[in-house]
Amino acid sequence: MTRASLDKQPHEVAAMFDRTARRYDLVNDVISLGQVRLWRKAAAAAVDAGPGELVLDLGAGTGTSTDAFTTLGARAIASDFSLGMLSTGVRRRGGSGISGGGVRGVSFVAGDALRLPFADGVFDAVTISTALRNVHDTGQALREMYRVARPGARLVILEFSHPTPRSFDLVYSQYLMKLMPQAAKLFGSNDDSYEYLAESIRAWPDQAGLAKIIQGAGWERVAWRNLSLGIVALHRAYKPA
Repeated sequence: MTRASLDKQPHEVAAMFDRTARRYDLVNDVISLGQVRLWRKAAAAAVDAGPGELVLDLGAGTGTSTDAFTTLGARAIASDFSLGMLSTGVRRRGGSGISGGGVRGVSFVAGDALRLPFADGVFDAVTISTALRNVHDTGQALREMYRVARPGARLVILEFSHPTPRSFDLVYSQYLMKLMPQAAKLFGSNDDSYEYLAESIRAWPDQAGLAKIIQGAGWERVAWRNLSLGIVALHRAYKPA
């Protein structure tokens, strides 16, 4: 099997991302027409990590999204269950292995979103970008994020969603299912993996649906805003103080 199925068995999803790790960031930039960089900036602004804070970037892959959280003096941990993605991120920073010691300001820690390898109540912010929909049990992952967040901590989720203009949604669906896998193949990535990614985006809850799941996991003050006409949505919530 070269791609995961929509029941999202962890070993299948991890293996799929291991295979796409080397060109993952490049292909993301291409298929999003550069929009992914703007989305990451929006997520970093919502996290608003300050000096002395500790941020968990879950599903961080190569750590590309994690770098933005350290610019103002925060500490950040990039965690993912794909060892291939984490290893690629470490190598790009001149490191030689996955370790909690830190590589150029970011610590890389292997971890499963359903059983996070962190103590209760330690993070000032928890964030996950375009990875929550790849988790086998969304509610359990959100409860784990809640567990490791300190009281008053913020949650920021950047995830693909459903475009709000109906006419654009139809065009976008065609792009996802037909053109995106072809573009991935053109740039040397696994087009089967991007077929899964396209299907997982279409099967994902809309903005209000995800907000309900977040609230059901215990988070409060749940709100969202659309980016790029709703292609992605940025959800933010807080753990009760």
